[in-house]
Amino acid sequence: MDLFEYQARDLFAKHGVPVLAGEVIDTPDAARAATERLGGKSVVKAQVKVGGRGKAGGVKLATSPDDAVEKAGQILGLDIKGHTVHKVMIAETAPEIAEEYYVSYLLDRTNRTFLAMASVEGGMDIEEVAATKPEALAKIPVDANEGVTPEKAAEIVAAAKFPAEVADQVADILVTLWKTFIAEDALLVEVNPLAKVADGRVLALDGKVSLDANADFRQPGHEALEDKDAANPLEAAAKAKNLNYVKLDGEVGIIGNGAGLVMSTLDVVAYAGEAHDGVKPANFLDIGGGASAEVMANGLEIILGDPDVKSVFVNVFGGITACDEVANGIVQALELLKAKGEDVTKPLVVRLDGNNAELGRKILSDANHPLVQRVDTMDGAADKAAELAAAAAK
Repeated sequence: MDLFEYQARDLFAKHGVPVLAGEVIDTPDAARAATERLGGKSVVKAQVKVGGRGKAGGVKLATSPDDAVEKAGQILGLDIKGHTVHKVMIAETAPEIAEEYYVSYLLDRTNRTFLAMASVEGGMDIEEVAATKPEALAKIPVDANEGVTPEKAAEIVAAAKFPAEVADQVADILVTLWKTFIAEDALLVEVNPLAKVADGRVLALDGKVSLDANADFRQPGHEALEDKDAANPLEAAAKAKNLNYVKLDGEVGIIGNGAGLVMSTLDVVAYAGEAHDGVKPANFLDIGGGASAEVMANGLEIILGDPDVKSVFVNVFGGITACDEVANGIVQALELLKAKGEDVTKPLVVRLDGNNAELGRKILSDANHPLVQRVDTMDGAADKAAELAAAAAK
């Protein structure tokens, strides 16, 4: 989960990373009181999860409370790279900036470790620095068991060639930022710029944080950080039912058991769709190993609630959960949906293979549901689902 800047600032402040004061608002008039609390001047910053806000007019200096109202009105509702601004942060103005730096921690999946990155050339896109002056970006592996000790922080400072007059401050910030990274179960914490200001202090003026959703079970406070307004309603409904669902731009609903099988199904449906008016998969939905009637009903309810879906492809390989259990789950799921007043009107193509596949197929045949078609090969089922979706879309 990516956070807004104001949320990152709040997390930094919570753990002791030096930041400037700020608060978030969603109406222009609220900018007046917020700016007054900050001494009469403020920086009005668009809160969107995308870079380039300044160039797009999403960051403005307000010289008075009334000016802050005007600037907030200009930014709220602004479209920045496809993201509409619904909130702005009213931030304390920084003393004159003398130098801008960059620091971050992230999960290095390739090397199965953590990585610290630092540069004395902050304030711009770090990708640009890495591409044009790779020597200006220090990359230091961080052992998960050891973490960032004062000694490790000093190593990072030296590798990035921070000036001697700020070395101690930056090292302290690196230690504190690491504590933030670990305490919040983050995948990324980034400060850009980390700035030396006129009075000699080093401050985190802008931050980016990505949190690991897999750690939500031990981070109950993170639920309040979710941007529920921007969430896809189908994805939100699926999450509430503990389903692994991702909305895609297509017409064939997909249900499978196991992420690998579902990913393969997406590819097969996309390929089959080329022969049927270019229809594509409408979603990723992994119901996992326990495909009970309730789980299947929940999955079908989510997919059938998507107006873009014209047909559904249920692709299951029986293992621990045998195909006869899955078949019974499908039959019972259709009955459950009907009992809830949610009549199924879109065709379902079902492919069963693996443990007890023959029995599962017989159960579906005996049920003889008018909208359920059984196809025994993955390619054949994908082609049929694509064909039905294309026909329904006409």
